[in-house]
Amino acid sequence: MGTSSDAPARTLEEVLALHPLADLAWRAASEAGRFLLTERPDDLSVESKSTPTDVVTSMDKAAEHLLFERLLGERPGDGLMGEEGSDRTSETGIRWIVDPLDGTVNYLYRIPLWGVSVAAEDQDIGATVVGVIVTPETGEGFIGMRGGGAWRVVGDVCERLHVRACDSLSLTMVATGFCYEPDIRAEQALIVQRLISRVRDIRRTGCAVVDFTWLASGQTDAYYEAHLNVWDVAAGLLIAREAGAEIGAFGPKDDPGSFLVAVPGIAAAFQGAIDECSAGLGINKRDA
Repeated sequence: MGTSSDAPARTLEEVLALHPLADLAWRAASEAGRFLLTERPDDLSVESKSTPTDVVTSMDKAAEHLLFERLLGERPGDGLMGEEGSDRTSETGIRWIVDPLDGTVNYLYRIPLWGVSVAAEDQDIGATVVGVIVTPETGEGFIGMRGGGAWRVVGDVCERLHVRACDSLSLTMVATGFCYEPDIRAEQALIVQRLISRVRDIRRTGCAVVDFTWLASGQTDAYYEAHLNVWDVAAGLLIAREAGAEIGAFGPKDDPGSFLVAVPGIAAAFQGAIDECSAGLGINKRDA
């Protein structure tokens, strides 16, 4: 479920050859993932960011430094934006958008749902052209290429991904997440309360990149969230879209970190349900 039955498996080398930036993105994300998995210290240092529950660890920062060195070491004219403050203007039209450790709280608690996200944005066309997500504790990787499909990688084997078939809102498995601002979290909880009776069930992984890969792999049917950052979604949205998901609207207007994605069979119905469940709440002011 989630892989394309009419598409034979391909080798990793074959898939990475489909785009000139894919190999570097894959190598950098994989190295950062191995570093986070094998080099985690027992005395992991933790700092707070926007709120006391929004944390960053020393490993987040070290992994971003590794990505900065690998990506710009091979392509020094490219730009880079990272969650932990890396910022370099592009001279080539290519900008790397990286989340060195998505799911930091999971990582802190040793919950195995966390990952590394690396995306390449072509600023000349204003679109992400390559996206890579690795989830080291599951042994999986995911690659999306604009116009080239989405792939699940285990070892050296790549399987083409396609979202699962679902045509009933009542049978829809939904994923979502919550931001760290208490007032917004309260509204997000209210949406869940309104939505839960309309769908099969709701899952909360605590990691946006995992939510995207689950949708692309056929493990969920829809995912919505608001107030994420561009590095949380750059690779994941491309992978989900290339796996056949449809993108909808949720959250503030023109906010790239607010969205819904769903399988085609329930996309319109799910959009309607989300609009109804978020009606009257500040979180979904798209007409502002």
